[in-house]
Amino acid sequence: MKNTFIGLSLLLLLFSCKQKKDQPTQNAKSSQSPPIVDVIIAGGSSITNNIEVNGTVIPGEMVSINPETSGRLTMLNLPDGGKVSQGAVLAKINDADLQATYSKTKVLLDMAQKTEQRLRKLLTINGINQADYDLALNQVNSYKADLSVTQAEIDKTIIKAPFSGVLGLRMISPGAYVTPATVLSTLQQVDKVKIDFNVPEAYGNLIHRGASVTVQTNEGNINRKATIIAIDPQLNLTTRNLKVRAILEGTSINPGSFVKVILSNNSIGENNIMVPTNCIIPEATAKKVIVVKDGQGIFVDIETGYRSSGMVEVTKGLKLGDSIVVTGVLFVRPKSPVKVRSVKTLSDLVK
Repeated sequence: MKNTFIGLSLLLLLFSCKQKKDQPTQNAKSSQSPPIVDVIIAGGSSITNNIEVNGTVIPGEMVSINPETSGRLTMLNLPDGGKVSQGAVLAKINDADLQATYSKTKVLLDMAQKTEQRLRKLLTINGINQADYDLALNQVNSYKADLSVTQAEIDKTIIKAPFSGVLGLRMISPGAYVTPATVLSTLQQVDKVKIDFNVPEAYGNLIHRGASVTVQTNEGNINRKATIIAIDPQLNLTTRNLKVRAILEGTSINPGSFVKVILSNNSIGENNIMVPTNCIIPEATAKKVIVVKDGQGIFVDIETGYRSSGMVEVTKGLKLGDSIVVTGVLFVRPKSPVKVRSVKTLSDLVK
């Protein structure tokens, strides 16, 4: 009986040791199981390049109303937010001294003209020499020039609207003394406004003068059309963006408003390979995707092109029919076995 008990104990001990030896082997086998991944099949698809950027509304024309000369205001016609027509008198500066100078010069000119006329008659009969007549004629021309200068100074005292538009808030009161640095108000042309927006350098080939863009305003997300009138040839050295200006068609909106500018859709191609952005592995000098070939994950260098919502165009490195890993990317090792669970489509991955 005692021998039987000892024999059973030895058997249990041997079985326990064998089980402990087999356990690391089983764990090693389980750790070497291939990762489970999902793939998509690279296929041709058309791309529409729909670019959305921010824009700012600016008036068609805008100026600050400043006097050209110093003096005291004798008349002010600047109603806050009022509409004015081109050429309307907005303000007038005291010109009493200039008017007096103009009158005096006019009297002297009249006397000089009468003297010139008398000497001209004497010259015809050789009553005087040519030098005396030339002196009188120069005097007439000198007074005429003085009149022109004085008239120009008088014109500067009258401030007129350079174009039709809407006035801003009045910054000065009647009777104030002003200088050329004084801002009386602003004038903006709001019946035709412009849109300024920036476009990344990569999309510069999609814009050109005369092209139409869609403008989305905050007024109920209304879409309106605008026509590109100018493209700044100088890139912004910081952002590498192109500055573009367009004229908004139809009813204008308030200058300074924020809008979204959507460039016209352009078809990029019919056989472009698109992949989800999350399946691309970025590295310092390259971008890679994993392609399943003969049950193994192969890391392939690629080049990318246009981007859309959640997708990237692959321009080099893939060919139609390749199986591209889209899930479990982080668990795949180069040239290691993988297990494909399912084949997805782009619509399944990008909503």
